[in-house]
Amino acid sequence: MLCFCILILLHEGGHFFFAKLFGIRVSKFCLFFDPWIKPLKLFSYKGTDYCIGWLPLGGYVSIEGMVDESTSADKLGKEVQPWEFRAKPAWQRLLVMVGGVLVNFLLALFIYAMVFFVWGETYVPQRNMTEGYVFNKEAQALGFRDGDIVLAADGQEFKSHSGDIYRAISTAHQCTVLRDGKEVNIALPGDLNMLDMIQTSPRFMDLRQGNVVDSVIAGGPAEKAGMKKGDRIVNVNGKETASGNAVMYELSVVGDVVKSENLKKARKTTLVVARGEAFDTLTAEVGEDAKLNILFHSTLADYKTVTEHYGFFESFPAGISHGWNVLCGYVSDLKYLFTKDGAKSVGSFGTIGSLFPAVWDWGRFWELTAFISLMLAFMNFLPIPALDGGYIFLTLLEVITRRRFPDKVVEVLNTIGMWLLIALMAYAIFNDIDRFLL
Repeated sequence: MLCFCILILLHEGGHFFFAKLFGIRVSKFCLFFDPWIKPLKLFSYKGTDYCIGWLPLGGYVSIEGMVDESTSADKLGKEVQPWEFRAKPAWQRLLVMVGGVLVNFLLALFIYAMVFFVWGETYVPQRNMTEGYVFNKEAQALGFRDGDIVLAADGQEFKSHSGDIYRAISTAHQCTVLRDGKEVNIALPGDLNMLDMIQTSPRFMDLRQGNVVDSVIAGGPAEKAGMKKGDRIVNVNGKETASGNAVMYELSVVGDVVKSENLKKARKTTLVVARGEAFDTLTAEVGEDAKLNILFHSTLADYKTVTEHYGFFESFPAGISHGWNVLCGYVSDLKYLFTKDGAKSVGSFGTIGSLFPAVWDWGRFWELTAFISLMLAFMNFLPIPALDGGYIFLTLLEVITRRRFPDKVVEVLNTIGMWLLIALMAYAIFNDIDRFLL
C-alpha cells in the first residue's frame, strides 16, 4: 500500500503540475477511487479539494473542461472557458497527459540511482558460482551439461544471475559456458520460448542447489521419517539425486502420481541419506504438494559476493542504465502475454504483493517500487482509451491532422476503454484467487 500510495500520488501529481502550470483549474485531487461513495475531503487549497477515496485501485485529478471517466461531454458547458483543459493548445494538453507517465519514468530512474548510491550493488559474479547450473533434457539435448557455468550469450557476458540470462539465451545463437575450467561454446537455435524455459518442470536451467538439509520443519513428513539437519539426500525412490534440484524433481514426480491417481493419502517414498560416511534409508509420506517440509542449504550463501559502490554523481548513469535495461526486458517479455501460459500469469494486487519480501527490507522495497513505477509508465503510455496513452495518441493525431476529435467521440472511446480495463482487472483478480486456492 505504501508503494501504491507513493506512485499514485506522484503520477497524478505529474498531471496536476502541468495543469496548474498552464492555468488549468483542477477541482479535485483524489488518492484512490470513490465510485458511489463520496470521498473523504482532507482540505482545500487554491480551488482544489484534496481527498481520499475508498477503492485503492488508483487515483485521479479532476481537470476542468476535460472528458474523462468522471466527466461526460454533456456535462461540459457550451461555452469554453479560458481556464479549461479544452481551451488550451494541443501541445499544452499533450504535456498535461504525458505528465503522469513522465513522472513515473523519471521516478524509477531516480530511485534506482539512489539505491545504488545508498546500498551499492551487491552480486555474485557468474564465475564465482562454482556449482554451476542444472539443465533439463531439452537443454542437455542442445549441449548443456549439469555443472556448466553460463558466462555469455552471443558474446554478451552476464554480470550475475538474473532473468536476463533466460531472455538472452532464448534469442541467442551461441552460449559460452565454463566447463571443467575451460570455456565451451554451445550452438543455439535463436528462437527458444522463454516462458517455456521458465515454466517447464524441471526448468530449462536452474542454479544448482546442494542436497544437504539445512533445516527440518517440525511436524512435517521429513521429521516424522527421522531426517535431521546435515543429512545429504542422495537417492529418492531408487533415483540418484546429486543436487537439491534433483531431489525436488523426484518428489514432484511422486506428487504428480498422488494427484493423477487421486490417492486419499500420501504416498510412501524411500529416501537414502548420507550422514558422514554412513547411509540410512528413511520412509517419508509425500502428498500431491510434493513437500517434505525441509530447507536445503543455499549454495548462493557459499559464493563470494562483490559489492560495487557508487558516488552520488556516479549513481545516476548507473541507475539510468539499469532502469533502461529493466524496462527493455519488461517490454520484450510482453509478447508472451498473448500466449496461453502468459495469459495465466496475469495478476493484480495479490501477484504484485507477493513480489515484496515477508521481512521488511528498505533496499528491496525501493527496487520493487522503481520496477512497478516503470511498469505503470509503460502501461499508461500504451494507446488504450481511458489510459493516458489514449489521450496522448488522440492529441498527437490532432497535431498531425490539425483536426480535433469531438468530445462525444472521446467519451465513447473512453467508455469502451474503461470496460476493457475493468474486464482485464477482473481476469487478473480471478487469476490471483485461482493461484491462492491452488
